[in-house]
Amino acid sequence: MEIIRLPSTLSHLPPDGSEIRLLPTMKGGGLCECWLAQGAVSIAKKHRVVEEIWYFQEGYGLMWRKSPVVERIDDVQAGVALTIPAGVSFQFRNSGLSVLKIVIVTMPPWTGEQEALDAERKGDPTLVRPLSRS
Repeated sequence: MEIIRLPSTLSHLPPDGSEIRLLPTMKGGGLCECWLAQGAVSIAKKHRVVEEIWYFQEGYGLMWRKSPVVERIDDVQAGVALTIPAGVSFQFRNSGLSVLKIVIVTMPPWTGEQEALDAERKGDPTLVRPLSRS
């Protein structure tokens, strides 16, 4: 059994350019909080075997995901949850006025830098559809 307080400083810089604060890990999965700075865009990636569930805690942004069957861009904000199956390409952008904070469940636990593969995006990887706030 383990108890951890959210670290006040980053624990890890992942290959996508965001900031990670590590939380408990068990045999079946791991938990962390991810931060993306205001105006930042992550580097497009996909995972070999890891699947993730993301829960947006704070901020506003856009999330691009592409599987062999579907490609989509979704508005994300506090209260939104989404899944990233293994092999699905993804990229996210902070379009808000504060840090974008996401709680991420990783299954199985993160295996290291070799887990994240570069994902191809056609065109400018920072060019994401305009905000459609209403």
